[in-house]
Amino acid sequence: MLSLSKVTKEYPGGVRAVEDVSLEVERGRFLALVGRSGCGKSTLLNLSGAMDFPTSGEVRIEGVSTSGLDDAGLTRLRRGKIGFVFQSFQLLPALSVVENVELPLMLAGQSRVREIACERLRWVDMLEYAERMPYQLSGGQMQRVAIARALVHSPALLLADEPTGNLDSLTGERILDLLRRLATEQDAAIILATHSAEAANRADAVIHLRDGRIEA
Repeated sequence: MLSLSKVTKEYPGGVRAVEDVSLEVERGRFLALVGRSGCGKSTLLNLSGAMDFPTSGEVRIEGVSTSGLDDAGLTRLRRGKIGFVFQSFQLLPALSVVENVELPLMLAGQSRVREIACERLRWVDMLEYAERMPYQLSGGQMQRVAIARALVHSPALLLADEPTGNLDSLTGERILDLLRRLATEQDAAIILATHSAEAANRADAVIHLRDGRIEA
């Protein structure tokens, strides 16, 4: 599903956020990226999701090199194959819960958007809140809506950046249960970036990052 080959990301000033990382992630696998703040976890997620591109090396999603795609190809890839869950939720405040979840489908020109959005909200136990606005939700509820939005187009690759970082322990456990279930039931490849050893223990495998490199 996802292949990174000797990937390095260097920013102006010579700062290397990720250095010489090689990684393979298959569908149905739940992988945790663990390390301190600034170790390169978020950069590696962005590279994996074609939100950023390597200075050297190659990122391939289902055999397609992300660096070789034009803007239209990247848009198709992100809308069709990739879901991204942000720690800060990034729900649009002017849209209702169900409208936030519908938006990716509408941008892709798909049909049955309301039906599909409601089904994804049902997956995360948020269907009863479909008509509410984001400000009417708790942090855990907003995170579940953000996950429903990330899943609305049935992505083959789901990337989650500290999705439990702002949540209480019980809600965080429910989010991790959901991610675990998605890997198994939806055959999605899931990469979770986390500081939490407890969260990492839920994954099939754990990758430790230090100063942008994978620790042996």
